Amino acid sequence: MKPASPNRTVAKRTVAGWVLAAGTAAVLGLAVVDLPREGAALPRIARQAMTVALPQWRTTEPVSEVVYGTRAFDTFGETFLLLAAVVSVLLLGRHRERRREYFGEEEAGKEEQQYEHPWDEPVSPEERKARAADRRESGAEHDASGAMTGVVRLAVRIVAPVLGVAGFYLVLEGYSPGGGFPAGVVMVGLALLAYAGFGYRRIARLVRPGPLEVLELVGALLVIVVLALGLVLAGSFGANWLPLAPEQTLRSGGTMQAFSLAELIEVGTGLTIVIFSFLAIRHDWTPEEPDQAGGEGEEQ
Repeated sequence: MKPASPNRTVAKRTVAGWVLAAGTAAVLGLAVVDLPREGAALPRIARQAMTVALPQWRTTEPVSEVVYGTRAFDTFGETFLLLAAVVSVLLLGRHRERRREYFGEEEAGKEEQQYEHPWDEPVSPEERKARAADRRESGAEHDASGAMTGVVRLAVRIVAPVLGVAGFYLVLEGYSPGGGFPAGVVMVGLALLAYAGFGYRRIARLVRPGPLEVLELVGALLVIVVLALGLVLAGSFGANWLPLAPEQTLRSGGTMQAFSLAELIEVGTGLTIVIFSFLAIRHDWTPEEPDQAGGEGEEQ
């Protein structure tokens, strides 16, 4: 059977892409048209949140009441799904050498791949020095070519404080939309901005596997303690057991605020671990098959 020509294959893929895009646009269009209007009746959970938020939690933000109050057990489950995802990434991305920092693994892995694998040929000390010099030179060229401009760094310096204040506002002001989940994502964005604008050295002391993993476990433990004390002191898992301050104050939500702060620690550290773990995976530990290696050698 004669294989399809490259142009015909590209044409088929183009048509398939347009069909999928059109289908997605149609579904999104129908969803927007079917959205409830201003006069539509509120869902039952929304009505319940509005009748419960102020008298029972002293908060004027029903969304926070739903996330960290009425449906706190759901948020508890989502938190530990995130923890399971972080553990999975750590197991899949963990390398054979002892880890010191995320991006330090890359150079250690390269050295181990080049000099310590049993399928490699013996290398003399002079050859090792020459290869190390080549790596340093290529790394310097990469740093010079990939350095951020002064404009980008200035933009990072301007945006970073604004994002930091916004993140703390989201988690501290329980009477406004926000909470630990979005605040944790904002804090991860700060770390990525610093990394993109100034390089890993500027955040190396903060973004390290050991302290971050411990801090994430502390956040998960705080979530368990805050919600479990509701079962012990108030008769229900996730129930409020802290004194309620007047509405629109920092302590107006009771345990909602404590739960939200614990979420900030858990989500912020967990996402940081996942993102920088993926950034550190840049080398392949799978050796070539003997027949493939031999075949390539014969062709050369």
